[in-house]
Amino acid sequence: MKQFAKHMLAVGITSALSFSVINPVSAATYKVVDKIAVDELKHSYAQQQNNNGVLAISGSNLYNFPVQFDYLDDDDFTQIRELARIRHERVHGLNEIENYDELVAGNPTANDLAWVKSYLALQVDFEKPENDPYEYQRVGDLVAMINLGGDADTEVFKIFDQPFAGTDTLTRSTIDIISGVTNSGIAYGSATAPYLPMEDFTTSNGNVKTFWLREHGQRGFFSYDNGAQIFPVIPAETRYGGGISAVLDVNDNGEAVGYMSYELSETIQEYVEDESNGCSDPDVVDDFPFEICVQRYQPYMYRIMAFKGSLNANGEVTSEQLGLLVEPHPEDTRNYSSRALAINNNGVAVGFADGWDDETVTTPDEDERLTGSYAVMFKDGKVFDFNQEHYSFRVFSGSVVNWSKAYDINDHGLAVGTTNTLSAVNKFFYVDTSVPEAEMKMTLPDDFFKSSQSAAYAVNNNGMIVGDGEIETHNASAENPRRTAAFLYDSKTDVFNNVNDLLECGSPYTVVEARDINDENVISGTAIIKVDRYDAKGELMLDSDGSPLTEDVVRAVTLVPIAGEVEDCFDEEEKVERQGASFNLLALLSLFGLFGVRLYKKIF
Repeated sequence: MKQFAKHMLAVGITSALSFSVINPVSAATYKVVDKIAVDELKHSYAQQQNNNGVLAISGSNLYNFPVQFDYLDDDDFTQIRELARIRHERVHGLNEIENYDELVAGNPTANDLAWVKSYLALQVDFEKPENDPYEYQRVGDLVAMINLGGDADTEVFKIFDQPFAGTDTLTRSTIDIISGVTNSGIAYGSATAPYLPMEDFTTSNGNVKTFWLREHGQRGFFSYDNGAQIFPVIPAETRYGGGISAVLDVNDNGEAVGYMSYELSETIQEYVEDESNGCSDPDVVDDFPFEICVQRYQPYMYRIMAFKGSLNANGEVTSEQLGLLVEPHPEDTRNYSSRALAINNNGVAVGFADGWDDETVTTPDEDERLTGSYAVMFKDGKVFDFNQEHYSFRVFSGSVVNWSKAYDINDHGLAVGTTNTLSAVNKFFYVDTSVPEAEMKMTLPDDFFKSSQSAAYAVNNNGMIVGDGEIETHNASAENPRRTAAFLYDSKTDVFNNVNDLLECGSPYTVVEARDINDENVISGTAIIKVDRYDAKGELMLDSDGSPLTEDVVRAVTLVPIAGEVEDCFDEEEKVERQGASFNLLALLSLFGLFGVRLYKKIF
């Protein structure tokens, strides 16, 4: 107890501590195995690991990003130089543009290449009035990888990406996510098609422009041979952009769950097909192609529903829709969705779905109030929300909207996830779904402290739950949010632990998130570790004395239970120093923030 309290003090937690369920660990019970990523990227983080030690990994921040300089003009280079001038003091390790002439010639220094990549990425987030973001090369920069366990190297999956015409260079414009690998070796996840330059387009005023188009957005995939052959999961609705699908979990019986588009949004379809003021109006698309007009609305194009499917080695998928939580009024044209995030070996799936603010509604109005989505179970043709109370109301500081998501379920029917509370704090929960439906209830265990935001992402068949939570009560600024730590919770004994308190003594790792736990109690997670620093071209960076510079990076790790007698870590000073290790949280957020939300199962 004293050890934990001292750690909490070291990281700045000074109030609202809940110690009743904290296990006073004084000995290491886990060793860290670093799943070092491939040489061409900086950050990696873990997804699911199967019982055979095969780990799915995602990576980001690629070195030598393949900028296509021929598609940049003088105005772009001027703005890149201005971006570096304004922001270089706020970006660690980057300076103003070092050689402008060589940059324009397409031979940038590593420093200048980093600024070009940042400039391209900003075009999506901050659309300039005079330009269309699809006029620019896209930065996807998210790679799917797999580690076969033991001393095996980490291997990169190439899913839907393609080389630029006439080259062997992949576009790196795709978002590739490998969610996991089953015990029988089926790898699965989702990925996007690459953005490729279209033929030159002449606008109404005679300007010639190049636009970047992709064949489809997010699409699920699976592979039986470690990525040698990739099978896509074609959604039910593919018009106007290829549809949307994702495979988020596969059980040992080859049953997959996820979500896919099943209908077009009526409102968006009407606009796309409108010949007066829509994408089909020649006057609207005289400055950009029809395909680009459609692509702008792809994120809102489809209605999404959870599905369950059977996979086979021939690439065939037999799928069924799992339904919605609500039955809308016939004249209600809003988009309603459901998503399945996990399935156990009994075929029971969990996820989340849109729901009415008033859960007692049986005959909804055309404009029935709907502000939240709720954790659900898909079983026997029904969609059930664990008897959770629905609500939405305004308070002095804003609105409180109830919502929840279920991320995993084990073979005994224990489901886990996260839910918003009346105090507007997200807390991890578990539900025993083996009891009758009327008796199901979310249990919210105590975690790090009362106002800590927490989420549970996985539960194994031993009832061990893993996730992450905040370990600071405040943040210094919007750019420096609260630090997080991975946790391990035993649902049978009601014991909660900061995973960092369980690591072998002197560990240099700070585990900020636990993503999965298999039936051997091996945890896959994401840690911060200090390593040698490399520039945007992947070259080692040295200080003025010739010594390597260092930096904190995000790294995929597995935590393996220590066999035999465990090491005693009673030394208070060593424990506090270990757990208080600093890290560059902005680097972590740059990885987690690619979609505006965290990645892995949380991309919806």
